[in-house]
Amino acid sequence: MAIIEFKNITKTYILGSEPVHALKGVSLAIEQGDYVAIMGTSGSGKSTMMHIIGCLDRPTAGEYNLDSRAVQNLSEDELAVVRNQAIGFIFQQFNLLPQMTALQNVVLPLTYAGRGKAERLQRGEEVLRLVGLGDRIGHKPTQLSGGQQQRVSIARALANHPKILLADEPTGALDSSTAADIMKLIDELVASGMTVVLVTHDAEIANHAKRIVRVKDGEIISDQRNAAVS
Repeated sequence: MAIIEFKNITKTYILGSEPVHALKGVSLAIEQGDYVAIMGTSGSGKSTMMHIIGCLDRPTAGEYNLDSRAVQNLSEDELAVVRNQAIGFIFQQFNLLPQMTALQNVVLPLTYAGRGKAERLQRGEEVLRLVGLGDRIGHKPTQLSGGQQQRVSIARALANHPKILLADEPTGALDSSTAADIMKLIDELVASGMTVVLVTHDAEIANHAKRIVRVKDGEIISDQRNAAVS
C-alpha cells in the first residue's frame, strides 16, 4: 500500500494577473520503504512536489493521501502535527540554530511534540550516535564541519521516528567527498527500512535511489526503477 499517493495533483500560482501552472495533473504512488529521487531542473515543478509531499503547501486540485490520510482535508493545526511527527526534513542549508548545541537542535521536534525532558535527551543522544556524532553533542554548529552539521540535521529529522525522510538537495552545500559520506548515511537509513524521497537536480545523487522520477514543466516525464540499485 502506498504511503504517499498523488492523484491528479495540480498547483497553480497567480503572479500578478497571470496563472503559473507549477504542477499539471501529477499522479504518483510511493510505497513504504522505497527510495525515490525526484529530478528536474529549476522551474520543473520538483520543489512544488516536495512542498506538497511535506505538507508545506496545499495542491490547487487533486487528492494527496499520506499514510492513508487525505491531506487536503486537514486543518492547519493537523498539518503541523503531520509535519512534526510523520515527516523528517533534511535541507540543503542545514537550518540549525547557531546558539544551540547539536543535542539541543536535534531535540527541537521532540520539544514541539511535547515529549518529556528525559525522553528528549535520551532520543537526541541516540540519533546523534546513529549518525556518528556521539562525541559532538555539546558542540554548536560553528564548531562543526559542513558534513557534521548535515549529520546533525539528519539526526534532527530522525528524532521523532518519522515514517518518511524528505531530503531537499541534501548535499548541495557540501564538497564531493563529504557529499558521498552523507549519501552513504542516507543509503544506510533506507537499508534499515526508512522511506526516503530525495529532491535533486544532480544525476549522480539521484542514482543512489531505487527509483528515479523525472519532472519537466510541471509533469512527470519518466518514472523508472534504477537498474544500478538492487
